[in-house]
Formats: sequence, C-alpha cells, structure tokens
Amino acid sequence: MKYLIVFVMISTLVYAQELKIKANTFKADEKLGISVFSGDVNIVKKNDELNASEVVIHVDKNNQPTKFIATGNVSFLIKTKHGSRYKGSARQVIFTPANKEYRFFNNVHLQQLDEKKEILGDEVILSTVDGKAYAKGLKKDPVIMIFDIKDDKE
Repeated sequence: MKYLIVFVMISTLVYAQELKIKANTFKADEKLGISVFSGDVNIVKKNDELNASEVVIHVDKNNQPTKFIATGNVSFLIKTKHGSRYKGSARQVIFTPANKEYRFFNNVHLQQLDEKKEILGDEVILSTVDGKAYAKGLKKDPVIMIFDIKDDKE
C-alpha cells in the first residue's frame, strides 16, 4: 500500500508554497535533521515536479529544508523565476532552497522547453533565479548542446 505524505512548509520554499510529497515509505531522524522518502517518490510544488526512487530532505534547527537530494531514476519539470520551463532526467539531483539552485549529476539530459535547447552532460547546474545553466562533461564524453536554429531561407 502506498503512503501519502503531505508536508506544508511555510518558509524558504519559494515564498510560502505548499510542498506535496508522495512515496511508498517515509522515515525521519529528528536528531540528524533528515527525512527519507523512498519508492516512487513524487514531489510537487506549484509548477515544479520531481520524481525519484529516493529523496532525502535535510532540515535546519527550525525544521526548514536546506537541501533535497534525489537519487535513482530522477526526472523533473522546473519553472524558473523568469518563466522558462525545463524538463529532464539525471541519476542524482540536489536542490538547495536558499539559492534556488538545482545540481544535476550523472547522465544528465536537460531540455529547455520554450527555447528548444538541450544540454547533455555529466554535471549541470541550473539557477532558477537568473535562469543560467552551467555544464561539465567527462574526459571521454564532452558536454553536448543542441539548438534549434531557424534558417532565414525557410
């Protein structure tokens, strides 16, 4: 049976918005300040969605989230402050609410939907505040950028 876990965190998660988490299992360690959700994890916050096999949420002494670490079969849909929409996948994603930054690791595929741009790499950083992305490849596999360029003659 699936457990439905719903958290409402009124604070640092982008101007007091509801955060809804669904997972098969949930466990928490108050002393360590972590909550672990595993099995078909789905997190939704307004226009953003994250899916993973496991998500670990780190909180501070006021129970406010400081870091989300998603691992295993991660997929996501993100909207930046300026309205750009991104979707993609990675093996691991780390989100830090304080600077509203996503870090994607291992086999990253990030697609900007409104601009038809894609980034394939081993490490990609996306700032949702300014909409900037940074990418790194491996020594044997470089970063790949794909753009949709219109020809004036078409």
